[in-house]
Amino acid sequence: MDNNIPTLRLRRGKEESLDRFHPWVFSGALVAMPDNIDEGELVYVETSEGRRVGTGHFQIGSIAVRMLTFEDETIDENFYRNRLSEALRLRQALGLIRPDNDAFRLVHGEGDFLPGLVVDIYGPTAVVQAHSPGMHFARDIIARQLIDLPGLDIRNVYYKSETTLPYKAHLDPQNQYIIGSAENDIATENGLRFRIDWLKGQKTGFFVDQRDNRSLLEHYSKGRRVLNMFCYTGGFSVYAMRGGAERVTSVDSSAKAIALTDANIDLNYPGDNRHNAVAEDAFKFLDNMEDGAYDLIILDPPAFAKHRSALRNALRGYQKLNAKAFEKITSGGIIFTFSCSQAVNKEQFRLAVFSAAAQTGRKVRILHQLTQPADHPVNIYHPEGEYLKGLILYVE
Repeated sequence: MDNNIPTLRLRRGKEESLDRFHPWVFSGALVAMPDNIDEGELVYVETSEGRRVGTGHFQIGSIAVRMLTFEDETIDENFYRNRLSEALRLRQALGLIRPDNDAFRLVHGEGDFLPGLVVDIYGPTAVVQAHSPGMHFARDIIARQLIDLPGLDIRNVYYKSETTLPYKAHLDPQNQYIIGSAENDIATENGLRFRIDWLKGQKTGFFVDQRDNRSLLEHYSKGRRVLNMFCYTGGFSVYAMRGGAERVTSVDSSAKAIALTDANIDLNYPGDNRHNAVAEDAFKFLDNMEDGAYDLIILDPPAFAKHRSALRNALRGYQKLNAKAFEKITSGGIIFTFSCSQAVNKEQFRLAVFSAAAQTGRKVRILHQLTQPADHPVNIYHPEGEYLKGLILYVE
């Protein structure tokens, strides 16, 4: 026990979720919110009877502590080395580290028992995101351990947390290289190459969480006219091209995203005239689209609800978007539809899609129910970690 680490006491009965290893302590569960503890500081958590529960990172807000361990262990370089090594072993067991695949998620926060930390790997570069002040302050330790991980040739660590840390923490994080510098920005996923814009792109630069779903789309693409809405980097479009699509249209409201999609198509299929990209609002494009122009449509919008307060409007948005696709798609068409909003659960998303189908009167069958891939594991004690929902639908 380190006497320099402060202790927070829980209200009576509030230890139940922690005894089930849920990694969050909410501010309302604490006897009192201390005024002498800094953001990101390590704290011990104990029950009202004085029993030690574990150690975590303190932060101001609804989630007051993110638990790092429920054991009697020291949080130091060795702790991070062990947790990162465990995360790497899982990815190796999943067969994700191969000559034809060097893009994957190494650390998925609570799912890898490192709450508040995300690490994506793109070839020799690790992109690190902190979602808690504690992980922000541990960034240099984490970067050193990433470089030293055996079995991974990581040479560069880019820190990208300007938009992910609580703004109330007043940390003023700077996106920058902690170790190394810019190298080749091309990563390989299942034999396909992609330019990754980790400097200015969304999240860590590429949505590795759709890898398995892109592979499934490839299986359904042969001979089909494919529409990829909210295309961003064009991941689904590139897979559809390899799957033998007759033609592929990529749509995004961002001209930068369209430029990135075109670059990725050219990287894999130079001179292939089956693809065209359009910078336009998704709803406007669907409104103006000819009925029956496409027989495979991908709907992968950004999160419509980042917080529960926006849930009702988000569900309306999903219903409206899917209804448009149901109205327009040809008979015998297939729709890949997704929600990445953590505030929207599987049942709510499915109900929104069901309502859209009922609204249009189309006969719709569910072929697959989709989720995030295995390198985005869900801690069984933290079901909130399951955020990606998807359905593959057959429309008559």
